[in-house]
Amino acid sequence: MLDNTIDGLVAPILTPFNDDMSVAPDLYVEHARWLFGQGCAGIAPFGTTGEALSVGIDERIAAIRALVDAGVDPSRMIPGTGLSNIADTARLSRACLDMGCAAVMTLPPFYYKTVTEDALYRYFEQLIAAIGPDARIFLYHIPPIAIVGIPPTLAARLHSDFPDQVVGIKDSSGDWDNTKELLTIEGMIVYPGSELPLLDAMARGAPGCISATANLNAQAISKVIDLCQQGDIGGAAALHENVKRFRLLVEDRGPIPAQKRLLAIATGDERWGNVRPPLTAMPEEAGRKLAATLKRDCNFEISTRGG
Repeated sequence: MLDNTIDGLVAPILTPFNDDMSVAPDLYVEHARWLFGQGCAGIAPFGTTGEALSVGIDERIAAIRALVDAGVDPSRMIPGTGLSNIADTARLSRACLDMGCAAVMTLPPFYYKTVTEDALYRYFEQLIAAIGPDARIFLYHIPPIAIVGIPPTLAARLHSDFPDQVVGIKDSSGDWDNTKELLTIEGMIVYPGSELPLLDAMARGAPGCISATANLNAQAISKVIDLCQQGDIGGAAALHENVKRFRLLVEDRGPIPAQKRLLAIATGDERWGNVRPPLTAMPEEAGRKLAATLKRDCNFEISTRGG
């Protein structure tokens, strides 16, 4: 394992909410443990899948503290800390690093849309100074959601100028050409934000991927990564087809409400169905239809999730 690298599958863990919409730490801890038991190498609390921008700073800190206090290894966590200003992002990042997290994952400032690459560079330069010299940052490139992106030229510049602080990037662009270009940046850790390009990405040096559907399908995705690492590309490719099919079926239904509904069905705990506004919960009937489709098309049995 390279410094700051979590080799394998990283799950952007879903955030469970009680019926009053407070974070449910009991479910959070239970789910984190289950993900590691299913083969995840790490978790990324409060990414897009974790409804991060619907969760307050203090709530995020308390939830990650609950994981650490329950014995979840913080060196296997890369929490999302990207907000729209330096002060809040630095405060949240500092709290996560002080708890021993491997690194933080940080969005660009996403409110002002027509900013230059130099302006984004200055933002990250000042963010690093605010966090401190021990900052360890994965950039988070997700232009379909944030609109503001982090082009490969900026990622390369930041990594070159701050090699100990800007250690990598998660590319959720869905643009394979963009991921390929990022993978040419010497020394930079690149996680594709989906399992769809996993085989090609690992062939070019990616350590694994960060995938929303790890919240349900971690065992299968992890197996693809394991087979790649063992050099069994044929076996990995065969399993990868089923993994991709699973991804597309869930993605098409809205991965956050869909996976939460499936977890509610699997665990029998209705709290898993809760999402914070402005998202809308998936109805149970729709969840059961999706579960049947996944069983038919992917041989995925939701009832095996357990409690």
